[in-house]
Amino acid sequence: MKKKITIVDYGSGNLLSAKQSFVKVVNLKSINAEIQISSDPRTLRESSHVVLPGQGAFKTCIDGILKISGMQDELNDFVKIKQRPFFGICVGMQLLAEISEENGIHKGFGWVKGKIKKLPSTKIKMPHMGWNKIKIINNHPLIRPEETDYYFVHSYYFDCLNNQDIVAETKYGINFASIVNKENVYGCQFHPEKSSTQGLNIIKDFINL
Repeated sequence: MKKKITIVDYGSGNLLSAKQSFVKVVNLKSINAEIQISSDPRTLRESSHVVLPGQGAFKTCIDGILKISGMQDELNDFVKIKQRPFFGICVGMQLLAEISEENGIHKGFGWVKGKIKKLPSTKIKMPHMGWNKIKIINNHPLIRPEETDYYFVHSYYFDCLNNQDIVAETKYGINFASIVNKENVYGCQFHPEKSSTQGLNIIKDFINL
């Protein structure tokens, strides 16, 4: 059966780069899947997988989603009722949290318990930018133990409430959750689309869920 993967366009996020990576994986691995970018909430109803990229500030991103009539309801329906695979990238991952403390207090989706907090910047450069290692906390089919280096760009991190929702951690001043997963919901703080072969492998494993 053909998979329909929708990358949500809500005015924020590296959409073309994300799409190109998904298309590359589908072509390389001969996966029967169609990749589309869409800002129409109705497309989520027909989708097998949904991807939410994100760039910039948390508030800008959540406001972008709320501005699209019916988008949040369709996302909730996709994740909570249909329980289909959902993947948040960078700020897209942070939107999974209950609350963000970036430039005030802002409400997230609340699908994964926890808060978005600022990385302590006393002795380290901000933003956290470039390649960094991940350490697997809970084994998961989405991640290969031998592949540990990924590309990050962020100043805020996901302070995850439940340890079992953390797949991997990364150290930058502090240890923070770099991959989260709860049921059918997945999130990466790094950019798999900018993370060479290992990033493409994460995308492939997500498509195959």
